[in-house]
Amino acid sequence: MMERGRLIVEKVEGRSTLTRCFSKYPMKFIVPKKVGSSQTDVVWIYTITYGGGIVSGDSIAFDVTVADTCIAVLTTQSSTKVYKSIAAKCSQQLLEASIGRDALLVVIPDPVTCFSTARYSQTQNFTLATDSSLLLVDWITSGRHERGEKWAFSYYKSTNRILLQDGEPVFLDTTLIEQATHGTISDRMKDYQALAMIVLLGPKLQQIQKQTEEDVKKIMSQQFHFPSNSSSKPNMKPNFIASCSRFGPKGMGVVVRVASMTTEAIYSFLQHQLASMEELLGAPPYH
Repeated sequence: MMERGRLIVEKVEGRSTLTRCFSKYPMKFIVPKKVGSSQTDVVWIYTITYGGGIVSGDSIAFDVTVADTCIAVLTTQSSTKVYKSIAAKCSQQLLEASIGRDALLVVIPDPVTCFSTARYSQTQNFTLATDSSLLLVDWITSGRHERGEKWAFSYYKSTNRILLQDGEPVFLDTTLIEQATHGTISDRMKDYQALAMIVLLGPKLQQIQKQTEEDVKKIMSQQFHFPSNSSSKPNMKPNFIASCSRFGPKGMGVVVRVASMTTEAIYSFLQHQLASMEELLGAPPYH
């Protein structure tokens, strides 16, 4: 059986503390002593890979436990690079996370960037208590623009599952992007260069849920609004598209999906929408 990485965040003397940290090549964890305000009760954890990326055939698996009333942030130092596939091997990553009562896990990585011919599959499973909170960002770019690579990878699959502790499914989502005989990924994506999904779930994120829903409505109404007396035709291909919908029991969660012609626009969107998280996390995400 493959050895797995392990992270456990528990309360020690009233503060969220990393009590277990084990990593297995090719991944390691960096845990800075201080990120932002020392007044906040939160543990920040950075995941990095040796060699600066995920090599063809790599298989990474790790477990995260956030105990009752704790707050943990899982992030990266830069985009997750997936190198080209050798002999059609697929790189894989698996995250299993458990979030305790009144706890919060924030997963805010930089995007996945797949090189030409790369094959990559990731699965992220989250098990929550009824009053847990989860912020999850899952996103991908078209590739290395400076090399002229745009949607040149072979295969990308990302699966996210959120379950309650009794096994009840709350959210199940898979994104699959692959080259096909009837057309390349680039043909299908047109000018869009990045895709993102943001999941906001639980009582600690209710205010952000409401604000994000309002902001997405405003953004899209502006994109498609034209005065009735205007003779200009609407722009049928906006630079930035976002949608927002509720999910789960009693609409407890919000999922936002974004397509953008630039990666920078998604960074700006995330910075703006998640700015109020600074109060909980000690530092604003994506700054």
